Amino acid sequence: MQEARIKWLLRRGMKELDVMFTRYYAHRYPVAPAAERAAFIALLDGPQEPDIYAWAMGFEPAPTEFVEVIHEFRNYR
Repeated sequence: MQEARIKWLLRRGMKELDVMFTRYYAHRYPVAPAAERAAFIALLDGPQEPDIYAWAMGFEPAPTEFVEVIHEFRNYR
């Protein structure tokens, strides 16, 4: 996915998620393992904001494919 498209998708419409996604992308994404980067890209184009927020805040368990990304999100909230 092109960087311009990724930056556009970082804008989630929910301020809390905007902050987490943007901080993650700026600090963790460049050094993240390939599998984690792929999960992040899938997260950008897949689940809805309320689900991502619930996973990031620990209200619900994250699906297996997103566990590592969500764990890292918690460092950037």
